[in-house]
Amino acid sequence: MASKSEMLAMKFEAKVRDAEALLQTLGDEDWKKVTTAEKWPVGVTAHHLASAFEPVAHIVTGIVSGQLPGGFTTGMLDEMNARHAREHAGCTRPETIALLKAGATKATAVVRGLSDEQLATRATVFTDAPPMTAEQIIVGALIDHVDEHIGSIRKTVGK
Repeated sequence: MASKSEMLAMKFEAKVRDAEALLQTLGDEDWKKVTTAEKWPVGVTAHHLASAFEPVAHIVTGIVSGQLPGGFTTGMLDEMNARHAREHAGCTRPETIALLKAGATKATAVVRGLSDEQLATRATVFTDAPPMTAEQIIVGALIDHVDEHIGSIRKTVGK
């Protein structure tokens, strides 16, 4: 029987494979359509998702090691996301897919390396939100994050 971390890693990998498959089918016109949910072009939304995997892996590592820097708010995250959208307005499909693969590889390795005890470790990630476990971050900021943004992209491009 697979461990909890292995099951989470496998679920995340499947979501990433589906995301990559969708991104591979998008043309230039699709890449520029603006999503209703994020109000960003599809390409920027995809780049945002792809760029989040590695930082989320660092947050998970910080939770289990007890070494989160602290002082981070959800408002700061929102501003970082808005800045990212502006800075990557011209991102390309190939660079975004490469980023998706690289970030997913790193995040999956972190997830696979966790014990059940580490998955249950709780810490304050955002000073204006309740403490979260490593597992909650993995589910919310990796697995569900893929569903959220890929769902928005699918709706926008009609696929």
